[in-house]
Amino acid sequence: MRHYKVVNAWTRLNIDALNSRLRSASYHVTSSFLLPENRRISPFVKKRDRRELNHERSVQVPGYNYKHKKNNESKVSSELRKLCLEDFPGVEGRQLGQKATLDSNSENHDVVFGIAPCFLALSQGRRKAFKLFVKDGEATQRASVLKVCEEAHSRRVQICHVGKKDLDKMCLGRVHQGVCLQASRLDYLTKASCNTLGDKGNNGPPLWLVLEEIQDPMNLGAILRSAYFLGVDRVASSLHRSCPLSPVVSKASSGVMEVMEVYGYESLEDLLRMKVAQGWQVVGSVGTDAEAMHTPILRCSDFQLTKPTLLLMGGEGGGLSRELLSLCQALLTIPAGRNLLPGVESLNVSVAAGILLHSVLRSRQINQLGSRNLS
Repeated sequence: MRHYKVVNAWTRLNIDALNSRLRSASYHVTSSFLLPENRRISPFVKKRDRRELNHERSVQVPGYNYKHKKNNESKVSSELRKLCLEDFPGVEGRQLGQKATLDSNSENHDVVFGIAPCFLALSQGRRKAFKLFVKDGEATQRASVLKVCEEAHSRRVQICHVGKKDLDKMCLGRVHQGVCLQASRLDYLTKASCNTLGDKGNNGPPLWLVLEEIQDPMNLGAILRSAYFLGVDRVASSLHRSCPLSPVVSKASSGVMEVMEVYGYESLEDLLRMKVAQGWQVVGSVGTDAEAMHTPILRCSDFQLTKPTLLLMGGEGGGLSRELLSLCQALLTIPAGRNLLPGVESLNVSVAAGILLHSVLRSRQINQLGSRNLS
């Protein structure tokens, strides 16, 4: 009986020693061999395993280039990476024990959001900027955010460090890219001076884009971006039943709204009549299914921009009103590339505007090139 107890005790010792060795050996198992669903592995083993795996990854093998930097860090130069929000005097936020919020009269201001809109709103100086809100940790990792912070600092705009939820609340959940700017509102220009002959194009006859009742801010932003990129000389819009120049429009235009002046008119009819008296031509836009009219309808590729022109674009619903159509000297249409089914026989107004502007302004460039060759 005693012999059995001794043997039994010796067996338990050997089993315990074996288990200890097995546990020790398991420390060196890499995470690639550990199944996530195996819950019997102790947390200590997993922690030890992750630490050793990170050590293995840090080993540099000759002839092989290991890159373990974060993607956003590689995009930031060493000079910019040294900067952070603490480098700018007057920065406030959570790291200083303060709560950065909008000013009390924020209902009279706009909250511009997005990298390009915030930077251009600051650099162009058309708005009065009050506070720049930056997401925690963004300034030290992204060169684009640092660029916005530096522009705000150069203009003595207060910079605040806030959390993502605060930014989400400021811009109502829209894509802010880590920055929001509280600034004065940007409205349509309604000065009497905008009724003069206007901007003469550097490369030929001027082209004004006239918008009637564009109500979707995403469409308006996309139109402004195309107009600026393609070289429109001026954008005019009806004030009645048109969306305001909001931060959503600025973001949709990738900040072009902060650069390009947009003029607003109570009566587009008065504008058109005045410009016709000054020698301008009025050209409207219609769909491929437009009803027969007395005004000639041309394919956009057949139109030649040879004199100062107003190009009219109608709203998302019914297009141009009959009052404006009656003042057009020609109508342009975009031909379809196939037989269209009912309900999909038209284009989005911002897409149509981009196509028409490209076609019309290309004709201006060709005419200018031809005239230079003749001279």
